[in-house]
Amino acid sequence: MININNQNKVFLEVSKKLDRKIECYVIGGTAMMFYNLKELTKDIDLVFENEEDRNVFIEALESLGYKKMDSRILYGKKKNQPEMLSFDDYRFNLFLLEIISFIFSENSKKRIDTIREFDHNLVIKVADPNDIFLMKCATERIKDLDDAKAIIDRNLIKWDVLLEETKNQINLGKQRAALDLGLFLEDLEKQDIKPPKEFSDKLFKIVENQAREKQKKTNFLR
Repeated sequence: MININNQNKVFLEVSKKLDRKIECYVIGGTAMMFYNLKELTKDIDLVFENEEDRNVFIEALESLGYKKMDSRILYGKKKNQPEMLSFDDYRFNLFLLEIISFIFSENSKKRIDTIREFDHNLVIKVADPNDIFLMKCATERIKDLDDAKAIIDRNLIKWDVLLEETKNQINLGKQRAALDLGLFLEDLEKQDIKPPKEFSDKLFKIVENQAREKQKKTNFLR
């Protein structure tokens, strides 16, 4: 596990090893620590715009002694898995713009209002809490429900933003976005977290319409 102070020291060490400026997005528990929503995290989750930037970052980590590990240990057979490197008892998860079943969209980028720069070569852009929440639906790791609950408890969720980004994810090709969010919220309800009825009704309507359209296509192909 790593806390915010040690995490920032790591970012500074990496920055000094980079031979050019790299910008990336921070998500998951790492981002939550910037919002004081979490004290420790096992995974430092970063999202890169392109493979070249990610490879430069990996080279910097390896020069500091980090070792590559098999992402299937954590993510099984899921698609769009990250490159993973570990050191001591924490690890880096380095994604490209697709995080399992979530696309870090242009809208996600526009919602960012927290940026940190380490030395001269590393710029960290902290994902908005709403996008962090939606990515928790995608990654399905052990602590994701607890993290999502912490975001809601701090009143950082804007339900209209969740709904609009879910629609956006569907338009970007992530057809299960609404269903996955609904199932995730069902699990949260077991912890006495219940979304507003208006939101739930609208989300259910999206899933219902998708099912109806799928049935129409099935009937047409028969």
